[in-house]
Amino acid sequence: MLSNTKTLIIPISSLFFAIAFLAIGYGMILTFVGVYLKDSGTSDFIIGLINSAFFLGAILSSIFSQKIISAVGHIRSFATFASCMVMAFLLHAIFFNEALWAVLRLVSGFSFYGLLIILESWLNEKSDESHRGKILAIYTIIFYLSTALGQQFLNIEEDFKYAIFIIGSILVLISVVFISMTKIKEPILKPFEKVSFPKLYSIVPLALTGSFIGGFFVGGFFTMIPVYLIDKFSSYEVVSLFMTVTLLGGLVSQWPIGMLSDKYGRRKLIAFSGFFTSFVALLFILLPQSSIVFYMLGFSLGMSIFCLYALSLARANDVLDTNKDIVEISRALLFSYGLGSFVAPIAIGVGLEFYGEFIFAIFAILGLFLGFYSLSRKRVADDDMSVFVNVPVASSAILPEFDPRQDEEWVKEHQ
Repeated sequence: MLSNTKTLIIPISSLFFAIAFLAIGYGMILTFVGVYLKDSGTSDFIIGLINSAFFLGAILSSIFSQKIISAVGHIRSFATFASCMVMAFLLHAIFFNEALWAVLRLVSGFSFYGLLIILESWLNEKSDESHRGKILAIYTIIFYLSTALGQQFLNIEEDFKYAIFIIGSILVLISVVFISMTKIKEPILKPFEKVSFPKLYSIVPLALTGSFIGGFFVGGFFTMIPVYLIDKFSSYEVVSLFMTVTLLGGLVSQWPIGMLSDKYGRRKLIAFSGFFTSFVALLFILLPQSSIVFYMLGFSLGMSIFCLYALSLARANDVLDTNKDIVEISRALLFSYGLGSFVAPIAIGVGLEFYGEFIFAIFAILGLFLGFYSLSRKRVADDDMSVFVNVPVASSAILPEFDPRQDEEWVKEHQ
């Protein structure tokens, strides 16, 4: 068994190292930007706009970056996107201008998700139906742990805060080294087909709603909860530990949530996640605001918000009669997830201007809505259910091709 795992992992280890360093830099900068802007006296609304630009870049990347990759190849594209990301990071450190930072966040988001498309398409190329699930599981673990590790860089001494952008640049460049030396064959990217959202909603309404709200929760978590925490505790250490603990809660919950959803159905687990998120969000408002209480609640929050996209994707698989449309529908769900992440910083930024606890109030309202909406949907028969699959905290439009549920034999084996 161990020998088979080594045989599987060693040929693509360069991809996993590149993913790890990229995710550390991603998690670190994504959290730090909002915190730094808050410390600099920027309004919550402007912080929300600047942070939302990152996810706008992600949405644009899912539409346009594939053409760049197809035109010049994976390695050249990786170097191009990484260079753009490094330039954006370094310009953050040189110039402090809110409008410029919004543009730099957009460039960073476009570049980062372009890099994910390259890495995930390579992983997909090196995966066959017999071990695609294992590779996806390893990818998920690496991404969560690396993103959590990136949060600890926020504890750099106050006089060296701008060094975070330099460290982030170095981490991205390290990933370029691993990719530049790889001997893995470059895959051919197929054109992404468009899916009508009204038609999609009529087929998988709960999946589409769950992915949007899940994106809202995750986007709000990465961009605006750090802003809220620095305002409450004035401590980078509290922010970094809270973010790390919450991400670990998300990682730990992936497998038990998956097993429970396979046993009791996605509808009930999506409802439970919604209600649980609402309950935890209310506790943030009602309980004494100490760092220890926040760490405990953060772990609990991570257990619910980070599983919603995976549950929504599993629900879509359950509802569809065949697997032929799952790739394009999964891409549409991923787009919906990205749209939720884009809307979250703007909506929360506006709300925080009027009510200091708005972020948890909106989490509670959306969680409650999702819970009742999920229970109102039709139950899927046990015989028609697919299998839950864990996914990374951030992923590109290539991930649906990487989904092992496309293989009916794999699904039967794991049911």
